[in-house]
Amino acid sequence: MKLPQTLFFTVVLSLCAAVLPAVAQVPDTSTFTDISTVVLEFKLQGKAKTAISDGALPGEKIIPGLPFTRDRGIYKGPLTNGLVTKRIFVQFSLYNSADTVTTVYFCPGFYFRDILLYRLDQTGISRQPSVLPPEEGNRAFRQIRLNPGDSATYVAELLPLKTYNNKLHPRLIGASHVKAFLAQLHAHYSRADLITYLFCGLLLMMILFSLTNFFQGGNKEFLYYSGYALFLGGLLFLQTLYHLNTSPFGLFLEGYFDFILQGTGIVFYILFMKKFLETGLRHPFLSRLYNTAIVLLAGSMLLFTLLHFFSGTYVPEFLVESMTKILLLVLVLAYLGYGLLHWNDHLLRYLFWGNLFLFLFSALSQLGILFDEQFKKLPGLLNSSVLYYEIGIFLELAFFLAGLNYKNRQHIISQTREREALKAQNLLKEYEKEIAVYKAQQEERQRISADMHDELGAGMTAIRLMSEIARNKMKENTPLEIEKISQSADDVLNKMNAIIWSMNSGNDTLDNLVSYIRSYAIDYFENTPFDCRVSVPDQVPGAELSGDKRRNVFLAVKETLNNVLKHAGGDRVEIIVYTGSHLRILIRDNGKGIDLENIRRFGNGLKNIRRRMENIGGRYDIYRDNGTVTLLELPL
Repeated sequence: MKLPQTLFFTVVLSLCAAVLPAVAQVPDTSTFTDISTVVLEFKLQGKAKTAISDGALPGEKIIPGLPFTRDRGIYKGPLTNGLVTKRIFVQFSLYNSADTVTTVYFCPGFYFRDILLYRLDQTGISRQPSVLPPEEGNRAFRQIRLNPGDSATYVAELLPLKTYNNKLHPRLIGASHVKAFLAQLHAHYSRADLITYLFCGLLLMMILFSLTNFFQGGNKEFLYYSGYALFLGGLLFLQTLYHLNTSPFGLFLEGYFDFILQGTGIVFYILFMKKFLETGLRHPFLSRLYNTAIVLLAGSMLLFTLLHFFSGTYVPEFLVESMTKILLLVLVLAYLGYGLLHWNDHLLRYLFWGNLFLFLFSALSQLGILFDEQFKKLPGLLNSSVLYYEIGIFLELAFFLAGLNYKNRQHIISQTREREALKAQNLLKEYEKEIAVYKAQQEERQRISADMHDELGAGMTAIRLMSEIARNKMKENTPLEIEKISQSADDVLNKMNAIIWSMNSGNDTLDNLVSYIRSYAIDYFENTPFDCRVSVPDQVPGAELSGDKRRNVFLAVKETLNNVLKHAGGDRVEIIVYTGSHLRILIRDNGKGIDLENIRRFGNGLKNIRRRMENIGGRYDIYRDNGTVTLLELPL
């Protein structure tokens, strides 16, 4: 019996000896994290220690002497500017309670230039290979593998990116849930990202609209505005597309290029404002203000570039960026004050409201960046600092379009006035040319009439007098030819007097025409069987009547009176003159009346009368009514 009992106790003791060491090897769960329980995400802030170093030695030589502490202040909000260019070390302990090899990924944040992992165990400090997730390839993750029952302490050496947006949130991600973890992070910003993409589409439409206007009209303000929309929209689009992206371009954008894009876009906006408001001519103060802003921005971007690439500190770089934004806000305030002083300028007023809203919402956006933790407590989209900036830009864009519409209306009105003024000037020149030609014609008419009166008149009068003298000397033996010469001289002299009268510009009035017709008619029928009566208004308007119209009306009357004397066969003729909006001359005789079916005996006389009246815009009519009635009508 003793042997079996001894054997039993021996087996029991052996089993206890085998089990007790294993139980003793289980780490303290208050400091160690079991990676076999990590599914999606496990935050290490409560179990991690941190240390800061700015030394240049490799991590293997620095880590043993680092004073690691559980300072949780480093996890609240973005890293302070003093830590951005230092080396941050995070120490945490892990163990694997599973019976298989377990893999997790360590992720301290998304804006680190590099992440180096070191393992601390009994053999010393060993640097771990930088293994990234196979599907994502995201540089913010580093793989950690532990064998069953294995435990170890790790130290992560972090090199922060030079940006004010860098945060330290160390965590463990399940090996098969990296994609789900990233999707969860992006889902938090999905609504804000959607609004940003829609806003970028709106800016793209403004780019196309501005370029179309530039190519059509050559207005440089549209080219500058398209540059502003391009750089600003590009900034928002790239920031949204590469948000939490640790690719080389994503880090380059976050650390440096976003400020350059923003600064260049603002330079284009200032150039647009200068051209749009014509500050050089209309607002010298604004012109100087905008020139100062352009120099400030160019100098800031140059200094920012030098500090970013050739300086080992971040504080001066941050100060350059912050002071640039503050000074720009001050310049906006100066512009707003100037706009209030010139409130009557409608175009300036539109841009005043746009810049005011842009200023207010840009300030809110900057506060959202500075007080990130407090803004994150706001509900819905109100916790997005980018959204406030986009609202400000949208309102500025709306007031710009309103101002553009107002300026286009004013431009159209100005162009119309210029065209009308140019047209008036051209008409004035044409009138001046016509007046000059008219004066020249009048002078030439007067010269010809004077020459005819002095030369031809004197000659014809001499012929008439000599024929009268010859007839008186011969008395009863006067040849028929001398009688014809005397009569022809009288006819030619009368015709010449009529021509001289019609050519003399001093007679270009309606009352002169009426008086001349009355005098001519009475003289014409003086030694004839006809009793001529002329009826004219008591008051004849002194309206101007060109020599051409006056001459044609008189010749039409003269031809009509000639037809009455030759063909009427009566003994009475009546001439009635009406004046008003039209000149109407009615010539009535008591003869046998015109035969409208057979008027060939009148030859070309009636045709000439009709042609003369139509050429001067008048009307001619002849009909039979107890004799012949002729109507001459001319609009005045």
